[in-house]
Amino acid sequence: MEKAWPASLAPSETVRVTNPGGSSPFVFTCDHASNFLPAEFGTLGLSLEDLSRHIAWDPGALPVASRMAEALDATLVETRVSRLVIDCNRPLDAPDLVPPVSETTVIPGNSGLSDKQRAARVDLAWRPFHDAISGIVDRRLARGQETRLVSVHSFTPVYKGKSRPWHIGIIHDDDRRLAAPLISALQRLSGVTV
Repeated sequence: MEKAWPASLAPSETVRVTNPGGSSPFVFTCDHASNFLPAEFGTLGLSLEDLSRHIAWDPGALPVASRMAEALDATLVETRVSRLVIDCNRPLDAPDLVPPVSETTVIPGNSGLSDKQRAARVDLAWRPFHDAISGIVDRRLARGQETRLVSVHSFTPVYKGKSRPWHIGIIHDDDRRLAAPLISALQRLSGVTV
């Protein structure tokens, strides 16, 4: 677990925006930047070992996103709350928005939540994160600034007991304008499985 966190965060503190006026066409997001659990959630019934695993965050993703944003004069939007509290990389209607199980680990503190408890988690972290991204993108588009949204993640080499052969994965929607050339370039690297 990270040690420099306050006991709790207000919704205005659950998202951090670095370099909001960046000149780069890229806006980086880091949806799983932290494994921090605000005090009101305790440990969600998990061990400290579990809270350091990939189920709680994407280890290494934030340093990579930060370095890329700095190198490219890009904006970075990051979550500051564990995805076990609420997964900011999911739509609001996703069954695993507040995951009762992550990979194969049951999350006791996420079972049997009321609609009010779920809504409080949305208001704590999901909504501020998505509002920050929307605001940045809207301002950039209003001034005619080219904008390419890139989300940075890490992934575990073993998922649900199965080995994953990839060194790098590029996930994309139907728009492949950014993904296709990136995949093509990465596939030319020797010894790297994409």
